[in-house]
Amino acid sequence: MNFPKFILNIETATKNCSVSISKDGKLVALKEFCETNFSHAEKLTPFIHTVLAESKLTLKNLSAIAIGKGPGSFTGLRIGVSAAKGLCFGLDIPLISIPTMEILANATKVNNGFIIPLLDARRQEVYTAVFNKNHEFVKKTFNTILEKNSFATYLEKDTVVFLGDGSTKTKEIIKHKNAIFLDQYNPSAREMTKLAFQKFKGKEFENIAYFEPFYLKDFYTTVSKKN
Repeated sequence: MNFPKFILNIETATKNCSVSISKDGKLVALKEFCETNFSHAEKLTPFIHTVLAESKLTLKNLSAIAIGKGPGSFTGLRIGVSAAKGLCFGLDIPLISIPTMEILANATKVNNGFIIPLLDARRQEVYTAVFNKNHEFVKKTFNTILEKNSFATYLEKDTVVFLGDGSTKTKEIIKHKNAIFLDQYNPSAREMTKLAFQKFKGKEFENIAYFEPFYLKDFYTTVSKKN
């Protein structure tokens, strides 16, 4: 007999603290709150209890836990990953990780062209990646300094949908007829449901003891000491 697979999904890479429960890849309950103060440490555990209660489940009913792996806020990622790993250890269930850019890209659908999620970093910098209309990676997660010709390769080919909090400053820099900006989107555990279940079925699990968030540490550049 095949029992339903319940997965707890956690996304804390940005100012959006987001938690969901899915059943066989379909959303059952969602709790999230977005604020600039990054109160994830206070909100994450209550959110987990809330979605479990709304789903009429306990922690023992979970088949796995999925975490948004980053990049994003160092503090937010540490909080989410620590909670996910702790629960997986205690419950002896698998840990699944999903790139935050993939989570954000799946928040929208396009009939053609490209999807480029953007997370605001410092100054004119963003974390980003490039996806096709099927939400498949065209270019893996990377960091870049925004310029007027950024993403020109894709903009000259087709429509490009930019989404995420990084698109606010991007639209002030990039002016192109093929550019569409959706700055109201944040990475959410809502979009993790299908992605996590696909990885669960493929047994794409992390080593809980050694898993670390994807901080994209090479993001920061050093200043030359030459005059």
